[in-house]
Order: sequence, then structure tokens, then C-alpha cells
Amino acid sequence: MAPRKTRLKAIKTAAPRKASKLAPAENPIPYLGFGILFGYFLSKSRATDYDSIEAMFLCREFQLYGVIIVSVAVVSLGLFLLRRSGNKAYSGQAVEMEPLTWDPSRLAGAFLFGAGWALAGTCPGTSLAQIGEGKLIAVATVVGIVAGVWAYKKFKPGIAPKNDAVC
Repeated sequence: MAPRKTRLKAIKTAAPRKASKLAPAENPIPYLGFGILFGYFLSKSRATDYDSIEAMFLCREFQLYGVIIVSVAVVSLGLFLLRRSGNKAYSGQAVEMEPLTWDPSRLAGAFLFGAGWALAGTCPGTSLAQIGEGKLIAVATVVGIVAGVWAYKKFKPGIAPKNDAVC
């Protein structure tokens, strides 16, 4: 058996691991905390309430429009500051955003997303918050979201399936 000093030196001089494209989180607790806070604020803003969402789509209440506008403004400001400060993403890559080219299928996807949102009374983020509130009907929405992602990856031309996909 090698002396203790030699073993420690070998550990210290070992080559660092290469970061994968999407490195796993070192500590999931902060992400879980932010997710719980996000769900809490969705619940408090009544974004998880079917009646509020129905009233928004029927233009009877405008409170959720304000929630959406504030959310978009906060994310836009955060991305702007992140990009301007030169910070890097968790994977170590620079934060870069490319403009999207026009694709008519996005319009169809937007209408499909909106129709699903109106019928289910929830969107992907709020469906998880609804499950947290005990509204188990949202499980059907989550199953639909997973099925939609799977179908998109399976049938969208030009997208090669990856072996590391969850679905």
C-alpha cells in the first residue's frame, strides 16, 4: 500500500473531469427551493385556479394578464443582465440567443398550446403547482405534456432523436 502522502498527491494531480453539455446539478436543493417558491407564487396569484384562467380567456378578469406581463418583464431583464455581464451558463458556455427564423408550424403550435391551456385550465408550470395543491386532475395535463413532447421529438422532421432523452 502506498504511503499516505503519495495517495493524496495522486488525488490532487488527477485530471479534472470534462464537463458534459448539461452537467448535473451539484446540489439540487436551491433548484427545489426556487421551484417551491415559483409554485407558491403561482398559487397566490390564482394562476392555478381554473375559474381565474377561464375568466382571463373570456376577458372578464385581467389580473392574470398582469402576472404574465410582469413575468415576461422579469425574465427579459434577467436574461439581458446575464448576457451583458458576461456570465456563463451552468454548462460553462456563453449565454447566447439567436433570433428565430419564421416557421409557420410555430403558429399552429401556438394555437395548439393556447387551446390546450384553455381546455385544461393550466399550462406546464401551473400544472405542477396544481398537483402540489392536491388538484390531481392536473396529472392528466402533465401526461398530455409528456406525450406532446414525445410526439414532437418523434415526428418533427429534421430533429434527430437523442439517446439520452428521458421520453
